[in-house]
Amino acid sequence: MDKWAELRRLHGLNKGRHILDLFDGSRAGDFAVEADGMRFDYAKTNIDAETRRALIRLAEDAGLAEKRAAMFSGEKINDTEGRAVLHVALRAGEGAVIRVDDQDVLPEVRRIRAACAAFARQVREGVFTGQGGRITDVVNIGIGGSDLGPAMAWLALQPYADGPRCHFVSNVDGAHVHDTLRGLNPETTLVIVASKTFTTIETMTNADTARRWMAEKVANPATQFAAVSTAGDKTAAYGIDPDRVFGFEDWVGGRYSVWGPIGLSLMIAIGPERFDDFLAGGRAMDAHFMGAPFPQNMPVLLALVGIWHNQICGHATRAVLPYDQRLARLPAYLQQLEMESNGKRVAVDGSDLATQSGPVVWGEPGTNGQHAFYQLIHQGTRVVPCEFLVARRGHEPDLAHQHLLLVANCLAQAEALLRGRTLEEARGIMAKKGLTGPELERQARHRVFPGNRPSTVLAYDQLTPFTLGQIIALYEHRVFVEGVVLGINSFDQWGVELGKELALALQPVLEGKAGTEGKDGSTAALVRFLRG
Repeated sequence: MDKWAELRRLHGLNKGRHILDLFDGSRAGDFAVEADGMRFDYAKTNIDAETRRALIRLAEDAGLAEKRAAMFSGEKINDTEGRAVLHVALRAGEGAVIRVDDQDVLPEVRRIRAACAAFARQVREGVFTGQGGRITDVVNIGIGGSDLGPAMAWLALQPYADGPRCHFVSNVDGAHVHDTLRGLNPETTLVIVASKTFTTIETMTNADTARRWMAEKVANPATQFAAVSTAGDKTAAYGIDPDRVFGFEDWVGGRYSVWGPIGLSLMIAIGPERFDDFLAGGRAMDAHFMGAPFPQNMPVLLALVGIWHNQICGHATRAVLPYDQRLARLPAYLQQLEMESNGKRVAVDGSDLATQSGPVVWGEPGTNGQHAFYQLIHQGTRVVPCEFLVARRGHEPDLAHQHLLLVANCLAQAEALLRGRTLEEARGIMAKKGLTGPELERQARHRVFPGNRPSTVLAYDQLTPFTLGQIIALYEHRVFVEGVVLGINSFDQWGVELGKELALALQPVLEGKAGTEGKDGSTAALVRFLRG
């Protein structure tokens, strides 16, 4: 039987219904859930109680509870690579035990975390120095999850960043590393090279450039390098002291790795104690995800709302709209987390998916987006479900009036998407401006907002390390739930391989060391043009 049939039936029955018609005295409370000071409101969607029950049955029938337990217990649920999926172990509590192949992995997690914390303190306290004195700047060189996670988190936690300044280099485009290093002092800069295998071509190319830059002023650049890698032989050959090499296991995917040594730059910036608060926020969301019944489970509900909008309603994109300037990089972070995880076309058993996979994720912080793409969201022909994030208070008490304006804008946008503006209301506005006849009608039509456009709001007290941990873990578990319901493996990423292989083959062609035999006509012509 088609597992989507009941949901499609409900969608067909209620397709023309206005979300406003669902509101009664209890909907605002019934279609929201709170956990550890955070509130997720999904009342402004076209999901009613019957639809919610059908969505929850979908998750239950997919074996979500059992697969959730399998992940947390260390089973190898990433079956195309034969690996466990244990980013949750990186933030597990002191009393936890998680076994992989009958071995508790947490003692080693704690050992490496302690080593990272000790090094972070040495840098922050001036015990570890550059050859020109105290470390003033940290440059993290990575790509993908080795960059997006710490870069996003460092910006998000600026009020707590009292250590050296952090900078992030990811793109192999030489402009990125050049512009990042320009203005820094090589004698007081620490470079962290984040590559599990120490062979990632973009990362190692940038690392080599940074080493040459440092060598212009520093006698032994390797003494100001650290590595997040498991390739001890390669880091040693690079000259990096083993005491400054921090490894992590293959059961941590890059896009889930900010909780461990990949977060070293963040730990140096905010300090180990605040980094522990960040881990505690993720751990709190883990406990909620594991313990709350599905109808009150925030990650489950967030995922089911997304499935309703994408797989059932057919809305192909999802806008993430943080009304928090310091979360400016969250949409980019979630692009990788969600699209690399659930951008698949086959099920776990290798069969073709019977439905669409994950949506396109995009967004910008408010209020900037209001003056950019909100026009399409409000009046365009495509419906874009929106996910707003907003804090009760900011970190600048003397600017509380600006934060109040920010919150007002967030809530107003969600309300405007819901309510819209009718033609009759628009006619009334134009009549008050003195217009009549055909011109009134023409102008009024331009001012109609369809409304009935879905949105959710994730509200929290303040963007702290703990809160950021909650937010990231919430979205991680959302991706997991969606993957389980879709029947796909969210933890491999074979789609990134082909382009890498072809790039390696094209480099000698562009250098003039090989010909274009076997290349399509377009690629061959572009090679000739770009070689000059």
